[in-house]
Amino acid sequence: MAENEIPPEPENDIPLTPEEETPPESDTPESEAPPESAAPEIAPEQGPAYEEFGTAKRSLPPVAPVAIAIALVAIGVAIIAYTQRAKPMAQGSIDGVWFSQPANMPSPMILVAFTLRNVSDKTLYVKDISAAVKTEQGDQSDEAASASDYDRYLAAYPDLAGHGRPLHVETKIQPGAEQKATVMVSLPVTQEQFDGRKDLTVTIDPYDQKPIVLHDKSGAAK
Repeated sequence: MAENEIPPEPENDIPLTPEEETPPESDTPESEAPPESAAPEIAPEQGPAYEEFGTAKRSLPPVAPVAIAIALVAIGVAIIAYTQRAKPMAQGSIDGVWFSQPANMPSPMILVAFTLRNVSDKTLYVKDISAAVKTEQGDQSDEAASASDYDRYLAAYPDLAGHGRPLHVETKIQPGAEQKATVMVSLPVTQEQFDGRKDLTVTIDPYDQKPIVLHDKSGAAK
């Protein structure tokens, strides 16, 4: 080896301590935070540029026109119902009432004369006939005596003769026609109770029609 050569320095193989590995701290103080960026301005909330037709605001019509329409429909229905209502098949009146109870008869017999007019456009067929009287003691009713028994009853109650003939069951009254007839019934009332009656009715039941009820307004006690 030459005397003038300098030997190379050996490499430092000593490991660094943790303190030596920590990078140097920044010169910026900790209290100084980086400046915050300004918050973006939020525009005020606005509704949609169109209206949806499914909403109540667009679907429901105004209240006043709807109420008027409903009222007009109700008036129309009422007018139709009034004009198409069931009209009476017949009209009539009670023309006279007679009470009879001879001394030898245990029960009285009452004869009622009436007039029946067919005011419909269909033939009236008589199905049943009855009469009833309303007194202070209550209501009493009876089916009309059969037309075939009239002569026998008139022989027993001669005071009732001469006031007309009975209305037969199955009698036909043509449209616009009028029928005068009588009905005879036996009711458990006295002469005094009958004279003080509140009402007396004759009911004629036609086939396939509502009953026709005639009231004795002239003889009822007021």
